[in-house]
Amino acid sequence: MATKSLVVDVTRHRSNLILALLCAAQFMLILDIAIVNVALPSMQRTLALSAENIQWVVSGYALTFGGFLMLGGRLADVVGRRRMFLAGLVLFIGASMLGGFSQSGGMLIAARVIQGFAGALVSPAALSLLTTTFKEGPERNRALGIWSAMAAGGASAGLILGGLLTQEL
Repeated sequence: MATKSLVVDVTRHRSNLILALLCAAQFMLILDIAIVNVALPSMQRTLALSAENIQWVVSGYALTFGGFLMLGGRLADVVGRRRMFLAGLVLFIGASMLGGFSQSGGMLIAARVIQGFAGALVSPAALSLLTTTFKEGPERNRALGIWSAMAAGGASAGLILGGLLTQEL
């Protein structure tokens, strides 16, 4: 019995655009984990957060991101990869804006929890889109390598940008 290929036939130009979008999303998701670490003392002072509550700025994102990854993957299977990716991305951007304009610690923590949930929708859908866009072998390996490198770059950039933003703002 022959197995049906899940790889979508796309042009090289379109596949590179898809890879760029998926990499930008992954960069943003991982950057968002790291960017707040440097800014925690400043956030604690500005938003009058206790030592216990400031930890939820980081933990709220990480716990919901990790806790809902399996659900995000299943929803991408049921609802559709592209639809889940876009819905998660819109929710993530909205939660990022909410967090940026937070006037209280509770509002910031809520925004971070929503960001973590949205990230859990985006990440598995992005990986699934990547594996269905690129053919198995060197082409997919190259795409996965670039996508993974962007995640590592997001972690590094998050620490640097967090420091710069804290210092300048």
